[in-house]
Amino acid sequence: MNMTRYEFLKSMGFTGAALMAALTSCVKEEDTYVPITRIDASSVTPVVPVVPATPTSNISSITNPILKIDLATSTIKTVGSYLIQSNIVVAQVSAGAYVAVTNLCTHEPKRQVYYSDGSFFCSAHGAQFNLSGNPLNNVARTAIKAYQVATDGKTLVVY
Repeated sequence: MNMTRYEFLKSMGFTGAALMAALTSCVKEEDTYVPITRIDASSVTPVVPVVPATPTSNISSITNPILKIDLATSTIKTVGSYLIQSNIVVAQVSAGAYVAVTNLCTHEPKRQVYYSDGSFFCSAHGAQFNLSGNPLNNVARTAIKAYQVATDGKTLVVY
């Protein structure tokens, strides 16, 4: 019968902090590198909460916006560009379509999430998330928070 390290240590009576200490002390060199599988941006289908290419005319009706971005002066002018402001990553994923997620990774609480090639990545350990914030690899098992966005063509509102 094959056992994982976790199962073996549990069978030896390790629990709680002792179990975690034993697990983290058993790191092999090959465990310290997490390969990132990049996906082709053209194969990504944007999903909610992506803003449609046609601007929304009434962003003033949005109550309690978290973030407002002036699109004329922002750095997200081209498809594939992104910015991080107020711990939120905002990316232009296709012409006029934007996505916003937290930059706090769920694998470990590190604010290192960024946008690249059609998905979000955490530079700390290689966690990868789709445009809705759901994990794409097994580094992070929990989704990151995705926000709704709206624009009138001049201002982008994250809420």
